Amino acid sequence: MRVARLHGVQDIRVSEEPTPTPGPGESLVRVTAVGLCGSDLHWYTEAGIGDARLSNPLVVGHEMAGMIEGGPRHGERVAIDPAIPCGRCDMCLRGHPNLCPTVRFAGHGVLDGGLREYMAWPTERLHPLPDTLTDADGAMLEPLGVALHSLDLAHLRLGMTVGVFGCGPIGLLLVQLAQLMGARAVYATEPLPHRRQAAEAYGASVVDDPAGLDVDVAFEVAGTDPAVETAMVAAGPGARVVLVGIPDGDSTTFPASVARRKGLTIAMVRRMKDTYPRAIDLVRRGLVDVSTVVSARYGLDEAADAFETAVARRGLKVVVQPATPAAPGGDAAAGVASPA
Repeated sequence: MRVARLHGVQDIRVSEEPTPTPGPGESLVRVTAVGLCGSDLHWYTEAGIGDARLSNPLVVGHEMAGMIEGGPRHGERVAIDPAIPCGRCDMCLRGHPNLCPTVRFAGHGVLDGGLREYMAWPTERLHPLPDTLTDADGAMLEPLGVALHSLDLAHLRLGMTVGVFGCGPIGLLLVQLAQLMGARAVYATEPLPHRRQAAEAYGASVVDDPAGLDVDVAFEVAGTDPAVETAMVAAGPGARVVLVGIPDGDSTTFPASVARRKGLTIAMVRRMKDTYPRAIDLVRRGLVDVSTVVSARYGLDEAADAFETAVARRGLKVVVQPATPAAPGGDAAAGVASPA
């Protein structure tokens, strides 16, 4: 099978490797769509993320969909949950598997992710996809899950005002979810014109100066100190600020006086927790649009170009298609040109 493996900073190499053999409780999955996430870009540009560093060549990619090959579920199209929690620790037993201290995560550390034609994965972490969802839709369920978990942490109530600071894919999904939850108004800031336009198209009011907003909930989705400060400035007294973005260099700073005087509650997002059923249902019913967030598709041999497009923030979500089975609901072949 073909595999795109990260060997160092901006060093992606495609090569042939043996197809994995599923172990007990696993299924072989043909990988059909992999979204490139901001955390993948940290691996690509920094050879690590936070305190995790690249020790051996790694297959990145954790926003994944595919088709099961062999076994009782042969031919079933699935979304692939990238997290494998232990299921036995205190956090898992208390319903917080995303905080499992020994969780294994696709495309992180030493566990290979989705940028390969086949992967062996725990069968219980494979979620059936309705025929109405494309393969790219299936890959988008993971960022939608992060947005759903972020929304849960925000304690959003009907009629509240919301600010979204950073309008990449997760920010745009939060714009949609906040409206679905009955937000009275959703404001957004974003420096890139095409993403500002996308935020407006999804229903946000894009603002240049958020200082006078006083929103009830502020989502920071850029991973930069200026975005964190903007979110806190825009937040009203007693508001919640949800930090979704992952910063460069594993450090976030902000003016403490602003947060302290307003009595802000700060919540940190750690991936997601068991949100796939909710995410699938929202997309299946047409309540959340993930399809139009995908702006470019590449084949596996074009993985380096895909990363360069994503790093340059051209378009919105970049999807790599390692393999594309002919199946109901499947996407067309790879090779769609990237946006300018």
